[in-house]
Amino acid sequence: MSRISIVIPTLNEERNIGTAIREVKRVLSGYGYEIIVVDGHSRDSTVSIAKKAGAKVIYDNYGKGSALIKGMHAANGSIIISMDADMSNKPEELKLLIAGIEAGYDVCVGSRFLVGGGSDDMPLIRKFGNKVFVMLVNLLYGSRYTDLCYGYRSFSRKAVKELKLKEKGFGIETEMNILAQKRRLKILEVPSYEKKRANGEGKLRSLSDGWRILKTILRNIS
Repeated sequence: MSRISIVIPTLNEERNIGTAIREVKRVLSGYGYEIIVVDGHSRDSTVSIAKKAGAKVIYDNYGKGSALIKGMHAANGSIIISMDADMSNKPEELKLLIAGIEAGYDVCVGSRFLVGGGSDDMPLIRKFGNKVFVMLVNLLYGSRYTDLCYGYRSFSRKAVKELKLKEKGFGIETEMNILAQKRRLKILEVPSYEKKRANGEGKLRSLSDGWRILKTILRNIS
């Protein structure tokens, strides 16, 4: 059976991280796994709660993208999964993301826009922006994505090495999709349902991070 590495970036998520880790452990009870929390130097009890719940904690100073890259390279699993700390990702879907890689795909991407997917946490401006970015990426890179800016996804170890990710901020998922297409990796989209974050406020800022995503799309044209 594959060994699974779960990578979770955190910043001041003390009200969510303990439950998130416990739910991951419940779903993966039949697997060999590790949980890596990459913390952005939280000012609350995120780190102590994560350690108490059994996660390995490492630190990053820059942003979500940088944290994910650091965590993915620290992982020792044959399948590496990125997910959020805020309980918006359904832990039960982990097995679908694992199955996609075990079936021979390099990257398995959760999509909120496939049949069976959806979102309880996507304001109209974000939904519009995501649709525009999806259309632009598909046009420029010849891909057939239905979702672009969603962080629940899995990777083979080979894919992590071949992607050579650089994006430090919220453009990381967009960069993942673009580079997977450019590297001609085997990509599978699977339906995923995004819940509202359980507690606290999200870190995404629609306008500033949308601009960053657009720059990521244009920067990778070559």
